[in-house]
Amino acid sequence: MRRHGYSLFLAFILVLLLVCPSSAIEVKEALLDNGLKVLVVEDHKAPVATFQVWYRVGGRDDPKGKTGISHLLEHMMFKGSKNYAEGQFSRIIQRNGGIDNAYTTKDYTMYFETLSSDRIGIALRLEADRMRDLLLKPEDVIYERNVVMEERRMRYEDDPQNLLFEEVLAAAYKAHPYHDPVIGWMSDIKSITRDDLMLHYRRYYSPDNTFIVVAGDIVAQDIIDRIREYFGNIPNLEKRPAYSFKEPPQRGERRVKLKKEATLPYLLVAYHVPSFPDKDAVAIDVLSYILSGKSGRLYKSIVRDEGIAIDAFVSYSGLYRDPFLFFLGGTPKPGHTVKELENSLYRQIEIIKENPPSEREIQKARNQVEASFIMGQDSIYSQARLVGTFELLGSWRLIDEYLKQIRSVTPEDVQRVARRYLVEDNRTVGILIPAKKPEVKAQKSEGDNRTK
Repeated sequence: MRRHGYSLFLAFILVLLLVCPSSAIEVKEALLDNGLKVLVVEDHKAPVATFQVWYRVGGRDDPKGKTGISHLLEHMMFKGSKNYAEGQFSRIIQRNGGIDNAYTTKDYTMYFETLSSDRIGIALRLEADRMRDLLLKPEDVIYERNVVMEERRMRYEDDPQNLLFEEVLAAAYKAHPYHDPVIGWMSDIKSITRDDLMLHYRRYYSPDNTFIVVAGDIVAQDIIDRIREYFGNIPNLEKRPAYSFKEPPQRGERRVKLKKEATLPYLLVAYHVPSFPDKDAVAIDVLSYILSGKSGRLYKSIVRDEGIAIDAFVSYSGLYRDPFLFFLGGTPKPGHTVKELENSLYRQIEIIKENPPSEREIQKARNQVEASFIMGQDSIYSQARLVGTFELLGSWRLIDEYLKQIRSVTPEDVQRVARRYLVEDNRTVGILIPAKKPEVKAQKSEGDNRTK
């Protein structure tokens, strides 16, 4: 039955690849005099458009001692500008039937609005205003700083698995700022002032450090002209520091243990690996597909056959500005240990090192990668995000190069990258050890000592 299902999957992917061009995205590009780049994808299937502003600043760019400042600044971008009061930005978008949001990563901060295409000019006007005239009122900084601190408590300090992830990154990176969480360390968040935020804003939220991606039912030259009208006169202000980040080679296994209230133990293993466009990144990507998912080697072997884990996973993205990490991990089943799970994960890696995967496995993985690209382009938001992601890596034109390289990956390539990168001296191991919740002793009140 599974073989029949896989055959149907392959047939479906084959049809997709035959009817769709390699990337199916045509991009028109313009550069304004102030350095702002504009990328436009026309898609007239529906009367909708998405407008995305990509700032080349993320957690990796946070100054030392001010980790989390890029993320906090993202919050402040919704707190009001010279021409729009707090909350008015989102209310205007919503009143016009649209949605808006933003997020900060290690490499960038992105803001977006999706509206009916005849109202996309509203997004241009609002985004240009807050690129130029953000208020950053001191009382708002204090309030939003507390919001982020509470967010950190909930997402990391009260979440054992996320906290272990943070500990593993901090151990895996010694020199590179990927060492630090995007949300920031608590003591750093507390120290961020209004002046810190204003300097960060003036340095990084400038046209020459920004590009805009527009996708949907728009005419490229028309939207470029309108963007030039709204953004073309915004000046570049503070000069940005010229940082060069390079993590030295890891020369021995690192291990961290985290004792935290939890129901079950948890294992996370990380290996330093390159990011695209390094030629090894695509082979690592194919390797991740071979190992991951319910049809992948880890689940079949460790969860289903051996029965020692509740789950076993692989996580990898080669779409970082700098070399990042290849993750393995899982949760042992009650009655089994983290050590059993760890050893079983390593055995699966050794199997690939000794014998390259079959051509059938390679083809399946390649198909999955291409399918994610093709099916993702049904959404104008996803089209724009894909273009923006590759633009950060060097150029949106790398999309086709990435797919070309994926198609050329061989079983020997996958074996080679496993042998090169998935080695003991290059790994950092994190183990979550469940701790019992401390008992809170009830204190006697004065009334408890009274004689009855």
